Amino acid sequence: MAKLSEKIGYALGDAAAGGITWKIMSIAFPLFFTNVFGLTFTDTATLMLIARMFDVFTDPIMGSLADRTQSRWGTYRPWLIFGAVPFGLIFALLLYTPDMGYAGKRIYAYTLYLLMMAVYTMVNVPYGSLLGVMTENDNEKNQFSSFRMVGAYAMGFVTLLSFPYLQKMVGGTEAHQYAVLGAGFGVVAAVMTLACGLMTKERLKPVRAEKFSFKQFADLVKNKPWIYLTLIGVCTNFFNGFRYAVAGYMLTYCLGGEITISGLIINYTVFMTFGELTCMIFGGLSPKFTEIVGSKSKAFIVAAIICAVFSVAFFFVPMDSAYIWVMVALVVLTSVGIGLYSPLLWSMYADVADYATEKNGSSSTGLIFSSGTMSQKFGTAISGSLVALFLGLAGASMTTDDMGNTIVDPASITDSVLNMIWSLFSLFPAVIAAIIIILILKYPIKK
Repeated sequence: MAKLSEKIGYALGDAAAGGITWKIMSIAFPLFFTNVFGLTFTDTATLMLIARMFDVFTDPIMGSLADRTQSRWGTYRPWLIFGAVPFGLIFALLLYTPDMGYAGKRIYAYTLYLLMMAVYTMVNVPYGSLLGVMTENDNEKNQFSSFRMVGAYAMGFVTLLSFPYLQKMVGGTEAHQYAVLGAGFGVVAAVMTLACGLMTKERLKPVRAEKFSFKQFADLVKNKPWIYLTLIGVCTNFFNGFRYAVAGYMLTYCLGGEITISGLIINYTVFMTFGELTCMIFGGLSPKFTEIVGSKSKAFIVAAIICAVFSVAFFFVPMDSAYIWVMVALVVLTSVGIGLYSPLLWSMYADVADYATEKNGSSSTGLIFSSGTMSQKFGTAISGSLVALFLGLAGASMTTDDMGNTIVDPASITDSVLNMIWSLFSLFPAVIAAIIIILILKYPIKK
């Protein structure tokens, strides 16, 4: 039986990856790249799309490589221990805006973004795979997965809530603020990742396929549960991806920017913080909820229905800052569903890994969990790319200010653009939630 300290250590891994780096990349990067760094909507969309195609190759390769790692620290833990510093450093550099022309900044952004995706894969695929070798007890897997989600959402809550206050504390230009906060959060992410690698244990030894073989990949595409779960994973991240990527535009343009109520600053990061807190609470309740409902599949369906219903409801809220607390309430209610299904997804990947080992006679835990990381990055960044693309199609465009910086043209923010922003936060995710329900009904493993 794993100690509480080990579960906390495991939670630190996703507190760093999911609660700091990925949360900032999901919610701040679309707005950062267009409004601060100065890329056009087209370049921002293209950057995220290219990075996703890059991940299609790197994630499964990393999973296969991790499965074959043998060291004094284990199979998966050494990637966390030795990847922690590059992970934090490259994240910090990505939030730095260099003083160079547009062509140079575009090269910088593309290079650093691709490096960040690579190092994220190097750390996060082995991190997810750890769940398959820390315990063979299904209930304990659910507990580890729940701790993971609570860690991610708790740190996400801290990150998003503190962001605007830290910006004001740092002062200076927005570019300076992002650079300083990137360095600070990068250090915290590196320390947490290292702590995760040192505090966890690998109790189970994978049944290794020591030599690389494409048969492992062939077996994977024949694995029906894996196919369905990967599609479900992509959809859950599309659901969150649209909401997080468009939140900055929604607060900035639909609601007129930062809102201050009784001393509380509500900008786009704080707005989504209410959801993070809810996800943290219900992520912790997810194992008990699953036990009451009777199976992971049933619990997932209920959670997805909650997400769909309250996403549709958000669309009908008036586009007026006077209704901010109604919007917050709907974000909270939607996040109940997200919090309930998030731990289930990673526990279900462990089920699929066990199924594959039993069927094929060798472990492909790292390869299978790599698809979870790939679907996370694919769903989140493609949705971010689509947000930039859809806003461009709706009429949003870029212009140059008096200092020669590329900025969003205020004159291009028409009713068509505003309605697109509102729909991307509500109706688009609702459709994705409906697709999740259909996929879960077809998912073959009924634990």
